[in-house]
Amino acid sequence: MARFTYQAVRQDGEATEGELEAPDAGAVIRQLQGQGLIPLKIRPAGGLSDRLRQGRVRPLTAKEIAVLTRELSTLLESGLTLDRSLQILIDLSPEERIVRVMTSLQRRVRGGSTFAAALEEQGGQFPRLYVNMVRAGEASGTLEVVLGRLADYLERTAELRETITSALIYPLILLVVAGLSVIMLLVFVVPQFSVLFADMGAALPVPTRIVIAVGDLFRDYWWALLAVVALIALAVERRLQDPAVRTRLDRRLLALPLFGDLIWKLETARFCHTLSTLLKNGLPLLSALNLSKEVVSNRKLSGLLDEVGEDLKHGRGLAEPVAQREILPQLALQMIRVGEESGHLDAMLAKVGEIYDKEVQASVKRLLTLLEPVLIVGLGILVAGIIISIIVPILGANELVI
Repeated sequence: MARFTYQAVRQDGEATEGELEAPDAGAVIRQLQGQGLIPLKIRPAGGLSDRLRQGRVRPLTAKEIAVLTRELSTLLESGLTLDRSLQILIDLSPEERIVRVMTSLQRRVRGGSTFAAALEEQGGQFPRLYVNMVRAGEASGTLEVVLGRLADYLERTAELRETITSALIYPLILLVVAGLSVIMLLVFVVPQFSVLFADMGAALPVPTRIVIAVGDLFRDYWWALLAVVALIALAVERRLQDPAVRTRLDRRLLALPLFGDLIWKLETARFCHTLSTLLKNGLPLLSALNLSKEVVSNRKLSGLLDEVGEDLKHGRGLAEPVAQREILPQLALQMIRVGEESGHLDAMLAKVGEIYDKEVQASVKRLLTLLEPVLIVGLGILVAGIIISIIVPILGANELVI
């Protein structure tokens, strides 16, 4: 079965368009005529999903999806139909990419697809978690409520990501500037002294010879260094595609001082927010857990959540299996246990997520407080070492002359 887009006219003269699945264009025409429509144009669907797979359309960003979800939720809550709401978003959007996505969704909805099925057909534009939440909202008849919760979840996730990104900008700039300063010192300044040392004819100290050799390496073989860096990056990327290697690395990252604690709190906040949102939308605990673990990027923790899912299948609760495997911090475990006992697990998970959002922000600030002076002192020591390695031979030569 192939998919075709069509443009047709109703008996009352109103134009309509959509998509149908059929063996060929003739079958589409017969279906339309059977529905009392007059076919005008039939063509194979070159939908957005095809263009995405071919790499010609840049996917929507998480922020764009959050904004669209909020706007769609607002329109549906005001009493508009889904078709009319999508049309308004198409008319108001200034971005061609967003218009294409909304148009593709509208065509599929008009063709008889559910909204969740239409989202699923967008070539991976919308995450599986997003699609399943929309499907649950459609099944319960509360799509506008689910979209509102989805918008809250996406905005909260984007806010946390932006907080961390903004906090890391200054150290990253400092690190890049420091690296470029050292390279320029080695490439342009040190060679000027190499000529002087050659004229002196005296044996140079080992540190000075090392600095000169490194400067010559950067100046004469920079292309080879870039190639080596690219090959190492490619090898690391391929290596990390091995699940066993990625799991071992993630286990070691969790064991790192400061960084490991930050990763643990970040994964806890992300997991609890997601699980809370899914439970509020009516998904069973096991299904919600299977979807929530997809947002956990640490393979070690994700693997442990798989084991928790097996325990849930055998009738066990959430708190005890999670506590046995030490997946979450003690405070989160205690609050989840209270939520299970009181029957308000979704609300308690939301509170846990909010607590660890703040913990992540505080941890990032503490980490940066330590990281910035370390970078500055490290750069100072490196530059001082280069300068001293240059000055020592000059002072030695002056002593010989005296």
